[in-house]
Amino acid sequence: MARTPSTSDRPERGRGGERGERSDRGRGRNAEQTPREREESEFVDKLVHINRVAKVVKGGRRFAFAALVVVGDAKGRVGYGSGKAREVPEAIRKATEQAKRNMVKIALREGRTLHHDAFGRFGAGRVVLRAAPAGTGIIAGGPMRAVFETMGVQDVVAKCLGTSNPHNMIKATFAALVNLASPRSVAAKRGKKVGEIIGRRDGAAAAAAAGA
Repeated sequence: MARTPSTSDRPERGRGGERGERSDRGRGRNAEQTPREREESEFVDKLVHINRVAKVVKGGRRFAFAALVVVGDAKGRVGYGSGKAREVPEAIRKATEQAKRNMVKIALREGRTLHHDAFGRFGAGRVVLRAAPAGTGIIAGGPMRAVFETMGVQDVVAKCLGTSNPHNMIKATFAALVNLASPRSVAAKRGKKVGEIIGRRDGAAAAAAAGA
């Protein structure tokens, strides 16, 4: 009577057999990042605020979570998004995807600070952004600090004058950033050279310093 092969007599296919070879080949292909994965790895995301919300239905309350996320590439591009789901990770994922779709490009001075002071307002939120010399650092509140860190700003002074609602603070900050203009864009609109625009700015600053 023929003996039925036991489990120990069968070859281990997961380690050195056919399945092992397939898994090795699969790992080799996955080791190389796709262009989309490389693009996503360049982004820096920060969770600004998360809130538990409730919906009253016939059977009682249904709880969900609302997340506010800021995403940037630390090179001048930044965006924000909000998402709501029954679980926290899903809400953060939705907010992150929306933030990546709504990214804007902000021109930075010397790659570290703003070109000039700006004022932004959204609802009851009012913010003031001021350019700062090298070594100042990021002097700003929590939601605004997240925007500057993900955007790549190193020196800035910001102040919130209105509400402390993180949604309004973020939207007011973006309203101020969108109104920023670089000397190159101003020169292109006026039909002048960049040196003329920068020279006028430096002259005005020197006159203000002398008057003080």
